[in-house]
Amino acid sequence: MHPSDTRFAQLLEGLDRQQIAQSVARHGADAYDKCFSSWDHLLALIFAQLSPAASLRALEVAWNAHAAAHPQLGTGRLHRSTLSDANQRRPLAVFTETFARLVGQLDRRLRRDGRTLLRLIDATPIPLGALHGWARSNGRIRGMKLHLAYTPETHQPRLLDLTPATRNDAEIGRRIPLERGATYVFDKGYCHYGWWSAIAEAQATFVTRPKTNMRLRVRTGRPLPPEPEREGDGFTLLADHEVALASKGDSRLGMGLRRIQLRRHEGGARLTLVTNDLTRPATQIAALYKTRWQIELLFRWLKQHLAIRRFLGHSEEAVRLQLVAAMITFALLRLALRRHCPRVPILRFVDLLRQGLFEPQTWAEVRALLSPRPTATRRRRRTAHAS
Repeated sequence: MHPSDTRFAQLLEGLDRQQIAQSVARHGADAYDKCFSSWDHLLALIFAQLSPAASLRALEVAWNAHAAAHPQLGTGRLHRSTLSDANQRRPLAVFTETFARLVGQLDRRLRRDGRTLLRLIDATPIPLGALHGWARSNGRIRGMKLHLAYTPETHQPRLLDLTPATRNDAEIGRRIPLERGATYVFDKGYCHYGWWSAIAEAQATFVTRPKTNMRLRVRTGRPLPPEPEREGDGFTLLADHEVALASKGDSRLGMGLRRIQLRRHEGGARLTLVTNDLTRPATQIAALYKTRWQIELLFRWLKQHLAIRRFLGHSEEAVRLQLVAAMITFALLRLALRRHCPRVPILRFVDLLRQGLFEPQTWAEVRALLSPRPTATRRRRRTAHAS
């Protein structure tokens, strides 16, 4: 790290320019924009995620105000017309491959830790206005869906797809690369018997909710734990059965199924879960499904703190590029936090970056700014412990 490195330059440490150049050559991404390369484009869209600029004009002014920092980044001045043209015709593949490589860097740490492979799967709507004439409506929203798989233990996102709002969730779920030993948690919108069988064949498990029209017949009951142990974090177990589909779909499932029924403490609503996991205790399976709320929190955080509700262009290509750039930015933030500031909340980290993206500062100085100073009580305790 050079002493003059800015906060923004250090955030970009996770990007490998050589690998990005290979992606650019493979997809011919710079064929029509030689004066505004894919690297320039990527940096501009990452900067847009962390700046308050809400339009191309505002982004142009904010970026060009820091021209002295551009040579260190290997880029130059920004022209809004050039960015607008690039948003129309640059291939999305360079950006998606960049995101996949960042996920790979996060994944290496996960494999070293040997943690449980938990994958939460869900989609969030991206509403679009009347200026996006190409957007479709599913009757509830007019726009797109952002589909993600998410590992909550390591805050690791995995971009699955960007689709029209009319696309069925189960169709996207089937594109997920399945991992042996992983547990996939998803809602009833991802109901597809063939995919469930594929998960079982991959020696993985799933936890979900059945659709209201799914008919199940009980094969055998399973004993519930003693009364005190039926209580989980916010729920009480009611029943645990091994079941089968009571329809023609049964022939498509070459695995055992289990139905777990529980009652939520808040509101008293009953909840039914279906899983192919026949070994874990019912309380653990219910707790796994409860973790699905964490991907909802991720979607909320992305919409509140990154630019995925206001767009710099109206074309479908521009919207897709900006959404993938948002996920690249989130992955870079998580990578920087893991490597340099592991105990710092992401919101405080982002707030500090935004206060001076182009200020020269080392990671040690960033940590010092983000670490709370010990109170008088803490200092007395440290002194007493040392003595």
